[in-house]
Amino acid sequence: MSTSPVLPGFHPDPSICRVGEDYFLVNSTFEYFPGVPVHRSRDLVEWEQIGNVLDRPEQLVTRAGIGGASGGIYAPTLRHHDGLFWMVTTNLHEITRGHLLVHAADPAGPWSDPVYVPGLVGIDPDLAWDEAGLCRLTWSDVVRGGISQAVIDPHTGAVLSEVREIWRGTGGAHAEGPHLIRRGCWWYLVVAEGGTGPGHMVTVARSQSPDGPFEPHPDNPILTHRSTGAAVQSTGHADLVERADGTWAIVFLGTRPRGSFPRWHTNGRETFLAGVEWRDDWPFVDEAAFDVHDTSRSFVDDFSGTTFHPRWIAPGVDPGSFTETAPDGAGLRLRRGRAVASRAAENLLAVRVECQTWAARVDAVGDVALSVRMDDSHQAIVERESGVVRARAVIGPVDQVLASAEIADDVTLEIQSVQPDVERGAPRGPDLLRLGYRAHGELHVLAEFDGRYLSTEVAGGFTGRVVGVEALADDVLVRRIEVEDLGWAGHA
Repeated sequence: MSTSPVLPGFHPDPSICRVGEDYFLVNSTFEYFPGVPVHRSRDLVEWEQIGNVLDRPEQLVTRAGIGGASGGIYAPTLRHHDGLFWMVTTNLHEITRGHLLVHAADPAGPWSDPVYVPGLVGIDPDLAWDEAGLCRLTWSDVVRGGISQAVIDPHTGAVLSEVREIWRGTGGAHAEGPHLIRRGCWWYLVVAEGGTGPGHMVTVARSQSPDGPFEPHPDNPILTHRSTGAAVQSTGHADLVERADGTWAIVFLGTRPRGSFPRWHTNGRETFLAGVEWRDDWPFVDEAAFDVHDTSRSFVDDFSGTTFHPRWIAPGVDPGSFTETAPDGAGLRLRRGRAVASRAAENLLAVRVECQTWAARVDAVGDVALSVRMDDSHQAIVERESGVVRARAVIGPVDQVLASAEIADDVTLEIQSVQPDVERGAPRGPDLLRLGYRAHGELHVLAEFDGRYLSTEVAGGFTGRVVGVEALADDVLVRRIEVEDLGWAGHA
């Protein structure tokens, strides 16, 4: 298996469909707005983000602060039926309303306002249509503890049948992430078990009816890296797709823990790719089917264009509510966010960290903060205020200024993630974070910070690192944000 994800960084719970020669893929987003990024590919290896499904406040309710962390949008399913794309998900912040369902003619948007499927309490909903046109919603039933199913009207959200439990999995914890897939005369139920951690696995059952009864795969789990030394861990939560040539592929999430024992992963759960072979009408995973190479994840955004790139997100708030493109194309104006002494992001314009080692730089006018974070209680910050730049670390209840310096107003704030330089065999974290600023082309490091404290193993939750900028005063103009992939093989 390639150790390179096709969608690196915080892109968990992938769901995929194909229309003609094009593949489309979505991921969960939790407390971040906009929700559910949409990527397109022709070869399953290289992907381009073309939009976000939930990009209007009428579609998506999110919550800021530590109370909102890892709430929000859980695992979505993307399907195409009768000329329309359909996306169904669960918003934990509105779970009492039911599963959220939208549709669109174009996956790049606009997507419809949502309808809700009431009363089917649980997460990870899936959609499948049978030959008669009946739409079944299948989900992880938190009341019954297994996988349940009901017939619904996808246009209105109305539930049209009794709820039926169709499978409880193979005995692993947390049977979830179901996808019901038709191939020939068989219906396959693909399920995640073991929890989205070291015990994660993909299991499969099949039936000649979408309602079951389902018999388990003789070689379950069909994919897992539990109890192995593989570089990619926690593999699971998969979806299958038939390719244009009739072969099949599988996308699934995994993590890349680093450092000495017990190791830490920092960029969240990422999307990986493998092939599928069929034997006796059962799927078997071929982890060597695709050759996935690292590509540079560097980018520069000077916000001079007329469109806002869909990569930009914010925890608990719509980025459009606090950003405005400067009329002369000179950058992006940010409305004031958190108070200087506060740790709680209010108007943080962020992007997923997709690199293993990287440098992020912000060139801005005014009092501003550049931060890398898991949540409000786990972050490292470089902030400039009134001619002073400070390096600051927040780890749970600890909130400490590590170093400060008086600087000129035109310096560039910078955070770097680099490999730790330690003696052979010495304990080391996943990376080393350098906090500082750049003046006249020279980097001034104020403080260094062990990256393990900004990992899932320390912070908890279901997301990964993001890096972002927040205004600490009025009239802040961001002229340029750059993320440089320091680990790319082609890096000079």
